[in-house]
Amino acid sequence: MDWSRFCPPGLLPENLGSLVDIEITADRISQVVPHQELPSYDWEGGIVLPCFVDCHTHLDKAHTWERAPNPDGTFWGAIAALDRDRVNWNRADLTNRMDFALQCSYHHGTRAIRTHLDVPPGQLEITTGVFRQLRQEWHDRVELQAVSLISLDLFMGSYGELVADTFAAMDGILGGVAYPNPDLEAQLDRVFDLAQERHLALDFHVDETDDPKSECLRAVAEQVLKRQFPYPVTCGHCCSLATQEPGVAQTTIELVKAAGIHLVSLPLCNLYLQDRAPGRTPRWRGVTLLNEIQAAGIPIAIAHDNCRDAFYAFGDHDLLQIFATAVLIGHLDQNYPQWLASITTIPAQIMGLKPVKITVGDKADLILFNSQTYSELLSRPQTDRIVIRNGRPIGTKLPSYRQLGERVCYAK
Repeated sequence: MDWSRFCPPGLLPENLGSLVDIEITADRISQVVPHQELPSYDWEGGIVLPCFVDCHTHLDKAHTWERAPNPDGTFWGAIAALDRDRVNWNRADLTNRMDFALQCSYHHGTRAIRTHLDVPPGQLEITTGVFRQLRQEWHDRVELQAVSLISLDLFMGSYGELVADTFAAMDGILGGVAYPNPDLEAQLDRVFDLAQERHLALDFHVDETDDPKSECLRAVAEQVLKRQFPYPVTCGHCCSLATQEPGVAQTTIELVKAAGIHLVSLPLCNLYLQDRAPGRTPRWRGVTLLNEIQAAGIPIAIAHDNCRDAFYAFGDHDLLQIFATAVLIGHLDQNYPQWLASITTIPAQIMGLKPVKITVGDKADLILFNSQTYSELLSRPQTDRIVIRNGRPIGTKLPSYRQLGERVCYAK
């Protein structure tokens, strides 16, 4: 197969931003040459991207909105709604919803997903069992990683060891939600000890708030530096950086860079929840300091986070949709090429995967768009995109919501 495509800078090692012909032989890219050097082509002048990598999701929460809506649209309202709904999270329910989410992700062009799994006492065995089953069923389509998700105080007792052992046994990542509290340093010490003993990477939810006094990201960075932690560390959300005094935020950014921490922004979920109050228009966009973090040379990814649950009522597991809205929220339109890496090569790096670039010898896992410019790419939903996996179009359709068997329960 030959396609003539416009390849964005940063995703090609040569001919950056030029019109090129890409030849695919079997499941690999066999040639990338200037346009019209190949004898034939059958798709002119669009944009080609590597398949997406979504490095922060919540597949176990997904598609619960209709039965567990957020009563007030706040962060704490979301937690309460899903705590009540968890009685429904049996094997059949989780399998149905998580598989539906994977069908959507695959259709839109995602090749790898890291999902955080809520595993409070009573849920650990059920949820991790479903995850292992789906990881096996989807292994040749979407690569899956799992991160534990509990509040850090639950790591302090024997349950913390059980969670760490369970995720170590399934090649997972240890993670949790860090809240400002007097015991935060001791909690981080405990989690880092559990991870280091088991050679596990770490992935934290931090500072998902507009409170400038919330500095959990700084505490994680200090912990990494103090013990020279040898395994990868990722932090998601980091919203309060944007509400802190510039000097305070800059000091934290410098610590994060020195610690080698990867960051993930979840712009749509944070836009939905942050700065929400009844009858009042929000005053800020909820996201972290995207441009300042990138300028500091810190790898930062953009990810989907929640989808149709109490934390974010919308979404379709489409990273292009997330990226398009992130461009508006974060004013990223001055540097499209570098920011496209936030949904392709950077999250692959965070997940420890080989980044797919459009290079000879790389696997032909690509997404082809009719759009010829970034404005075109981000102005329409691109429902006519062609997803290429292993050198061939996948030809799938989006699953019907009727597969979910949703029970509608409108909030009063």
